[in-house]
Amino acid sequence: MLVDDHPVLREGLANLLHREPDFEVVGQAGTGEEAVQIVRDCRPDVCLLDLSLPGMDGFETLARLRAARPAARVLVLTSSESAFDADRVLRDGACGFVSKNIQHREIVAAVRDVHRGATGIRRGIEAAPRPRDKGLLTPRELEVLALMRKGLSNVEIGRQLGITERTVKGHVTEMLVKLGASDRASAVARGFELGILAVASTAARSAPE
Repeated sequence: MLVDDHPVLREGLANLLHREPDFEVVGQAGTGEEAVQIVRDCRPDVCLLDLSLPGMDGFETLARLRAARPAARVLVLTSSESAFDADRVLRDGACGFVSKNIQHREIVAAVRDVHRGATGIRRGIEAAPRPRDKGLLTPRELEVLALMRKGLSNVEIGRQLGITERTVKGHVTEMLVKLGASDRASAVARGFELGILAVASTAARSAPE
């Protein structure tokens, strides 16, 4: 089953896979909601799932597909090349994560691998940067991380901590490097993974800049 909101891309994939004598495309969906219904009706062995879907995104669709048909093996095929997205979907039960930028033969090979029972497939993405020692986060950086978790902007964080926006921006930049994160959301995710957000929530408010 193919799940992607671009009809032309879906048709291209369907034509590609139909060339393989042992493949059959049993269903196509343009939204997560459609995919959940089709997976129940068509009972596919493998689902190719894009993450960028209108309405219910690919992450939620993955969870719903696994609940609707646990036997179906999900291969995420997406324009994202984020190692963090790959880590997330593999933790959530996908068998693989491949970029749309790879060659057609690699997509076919990944589908075959997933169907055979392979897991943890990662193709067409760069490895996630390795984080430094979590102990290098200063008390102030821990405070900033805790406020980032709440969705506050740099200006709002600065007001709450009594520091300038420029200082907050410097703390954020340094944290991204230390945590091996590509953006603010990834930094918060890394904070949870490393178990340091609990520390951040109790960091002293009087920490120096």
